Amino acid sequence: MFEPFFYLLKTYGLKVSLNEWMILMEALDQDLAHSSLTGFYRLCKAVLVKSEADIDKFDMAFIAYFRGIEHPDQLNEVFWKWLSEEIKVKDIDDKSMLDDYLLELEELQKRFEERKKEQKERHDGGNYWIGTGGTSTMGHSGYHERGIRVGGEGRHKTAVQIAGERNFIDFREDHVLSIRSFQMAFRKLRQYAANTDSERSELDIDETVKQTGDHAGLLSLEWKKPRRNTVKLIVLFDSDGSMLPYNRLCSRLFQSVSKSNHFKDLKIYYFHNCIYEHLYTSPACRNGEWIDTEWMLKNLNRDYRLIIVGDAAMAASELMSIGGNAVIGLYNEIPGIAWLNRLKKHYVKSIWYNPVPEGKWQTVYGNQTLQIIREIFPMYGLTLNGLESGIKKLMVLR
Repeated sequence: MFEPFFYLLKTYGLKVSLNEWMILMEALDQDLAHSSLTGFYRLCKAVLVKSEADIDKFDMAFIAYFRGIEHPDQLNEVFWKWLSEEIKVKDIDDKSMLDDYLLELEELQKRFEERKKEQKERHDGGNYWIGTGGTSTMGHSGYHERGIRVGGEGRHKTAVQIAGERNFIDFREDHVLSIRSFQMAFRKLRQYAANTDSERSELDIDETVKQTGDHAGLLSLEWKKPRRNTVKLIVLFDSDGSMLPYNRLCSRLFQSVSKSNHFKDLKIYYFHNCIYEHLYTSPACRNGEWIDTEWMLKNLNRDYRLIIVGDAAMAASELMSIGGNAVIGLYNEIPGIAWLNRLKKHYVKSIWYNPVPEGKWQTVYGNQTLQIIREIFPMYGLTLNGLESGIKKLMVLR
């Protein structure tokens, strides 16, 4: 059963043993895939994939083998009929009817199944049923920060699941990153960890084996300088506002950076839209919970590398004007662009990561300020290619 899939996995470079394959077959006999393609996908990945580095290979093999397969709809045709009727599209700011809390995936799925059984008619503009134009956690053409999109087109890119789209998308280098791929990309910083000028005090196992073999088995211990993390890093995150659709992506980046062991020192601060006199110490960006930007420039020296993460989208006045700060009550005496130029002059080794797909940089809201900021900082997209290119640029800048 599925023998061609077994050999295809090997073709794509996965080291799947016969023992692991038999475990998978036993799991199928016990219906652990729950008779669904999605269940089979998850089961295979749990049993056959040994390392996060192999997940992409598995995904590509899975796509190649199961592409185009048909399986039952999740919803009755009557639901699709209700959801295809004329709708009143709400703006992203219309959040007055949002549920009181954000549901996690398992709870969302549970409620989704309940609604399917309960619902007897079409709904538009509400906050409970599978409907359109409302703030329910399921439906389309409305708004909820974490819901299930059922039909329709993605507008705000905040759905945690989508009903009606069953594509196992391959992981390409131009795709937006998951936390796994962030972690894998940051590992490449290891190659930049410089050898220190200390004594050769760490046993070089590979060279010891080689020299011992070359000397007919006579033990020849070889030593090398210890490799230590020498990179000091500052990361500044744009928070809230137009960055809301990218919260989850930036959260993954934050977790990957903060848990990384590739840095000698790491400082993380936040700003809203543009950088002024203060940098916040939490993404909530509360008044008073900050450090002075001047303090950072004086106390975190030029040895630090700087990464700024934001969409660079704002009103022109926020970037170019005195008093342009969008937060009422925080009057900036120095224009935002002046602060950015000061940061660039001080931290020569600095780059900017933009979560907006690069193909939209010319047309997206705020493209004017985005282009101005690109003239100050080398800017890269938050894709695997962009992350790797940015890191390389960060390490070679002089």
